[in-house]
Amino acid sequence: MNLVFPRLYAIIDPTFLAVSELALAETLAGSGVKLIQFRNKTGSSRHFFEVSRQLSSALGPQFVRLIVNDRPDIALLAGAGGVHVGQEDLGVEDARAICGRDRWVGVSTHNLEQVAAAAGTSADYIAFGPIFPTATKKNPDPVVGTELLRQARKMTTKPLVAIGGITLERAAEVFQAGADSLAVIRDLICASDPGARAREYLAVAASAAHRESGAGSA
Repeated sequence: MNLVFPRLYAIIDPTFLAVSELALAETLAGSGVKLIQFRNKTGSSRHFFEVSRQLSSALGPQFVRLIVNDRPDIALLAGAGGVHVGQEDLGVEDARAICGRDRWVGVSTHNLEQVAAAAGTSADYIAFGPIFPTATKKNPDPVVGTELLRQARKMTTKPLVAIGGITLERAAEVFQAGADSLAVIRDLICASDPGARAREYLAVAASAAHRESGAGSA
């Protein structure tokens, strides 16, 4: 797959917010973020839909893709750019049947067996993690580390999104291990200036891309 995938994948979770989802999304979009996921594990379906629709309406004109977590039906109804499903959610093909082929469908994986299975689906990208210990989930899966990320990279040509405990200080290391993109929650949206932090991540991503292109031409 030759999908041009954004190098930073911002995840908005209202659990950690001091401002509205829309305000944060606008800040991130204004800082150059092109891919944002809205995740809400505790709100009602109605609220999830209403906020998703609001975000989709605001981000679409700025060419920022909104991904809705868990709910392909809400992704469709809200006009979002895709849905992300976990191992306990609907399968990739079922999710795609609901939200359509024009939207991205991403899937979470937590071990190499799941990566192999996801590689055989129509998923547009595969998330792999947690790379490092994370505090954003109540019952996180076992940490996989960068070595398993390197192995996962060899198993698929689909965009590989690293997630879990990623910080700015370790971003370059994760790119070097083979990630196409970094999914970041707490270190981004809980920063004192999320817009500035996003720009810092994008600068690291640009440096990583430069190194990769140099290695490819060597």
